[in-house]
Amino acid sequence: MIDALLDLPDHLRKRLASALDSGFLSPPYSIAALRSVLGIKEGGESVVETLIELERLGVCGAATAAWIRTVEEATSKMPKPDLVWSGPEVPGLHARDTRRVFEELLGSAERTIWASTYAFFDGPKAFEILARRMEATSSLQVTLLLNIQRKRGDTTKAEHLVRQFADRFWGTDWPGSSRPSVYFDPRALEPEGPTGVLHAKALVVDDEAVFVTSANLTEAALDRNIEIGLLVRDRALAASLVCHFQGLIDRGLLHPLPLA
Repeated sequence: MIDALLDLPDHLRKRLASALDSGFLSPPYSIAALRSVLGIKEGGESVVETLIELERLGVCGAATAAWIRTVEEATSKMPKPDLVWSGPEVPGLHARDTRRVFEELLGSAERTIWASTYAFFDGPKAFEILARRMEATSSLQVTLLLNIQRKRGDTTKAEHLVRQFADRFWGTDWPGSSRPSVYFDPRALEPEGPTGVLHAKALVVDDEAVFVTSANLTEAALDRNIEIGLLVRDRALAASLVCHFQGLIDRGLLHPLPLA
């Protein structure tokens, strides 16, 4: 009986408990009512069966919500990744939306953000939520890891490419007055061609939430492309990822982007 709830992503389980608590979802339970509450188009049959079984045992309404939250608390110590997708929806698949996950994580950060991406387009739009959060939370420490690309056949000196990127980033792409710390991989600018690039796409928020994704910070990747990622709240994993990024910086393998 518990498996049907464990199979639900955390955000849907919480939504279900709130609906039961408020009476928005009540007996007789139906697939249509459950799907409406959870905001899904397919699936949910096993959850309805669980609710009906609990009702048969005399557990319903707020008591069912309390039971669900007990399950939530019991499993909270065992990090369970949420699948995060971009692109066409698949009926019956419970998955988070890539853009929504980015916006929720960036918009709720209180202490630290580490964000790494290979590409971004329309900087003011891509960084709008992050810049706004920095303005609202003055103590928020933000580190961006970005790739600077040398176009094929371009013989411009590396330091000039960095300067051009910095001028464009601070002058056009970054929409806020509070500035993050920005780093790049200098290997991408080798005159003979890149010996390596910064290709990681990851987000770590408040040393707890970790989002690793195939999606860049582009409208196509966030909304249209078929992209996949994993979101997990795990302090040990967050610390490991942050330590790795910090180690690359401390060893001089990632260089700071100069200010405008």
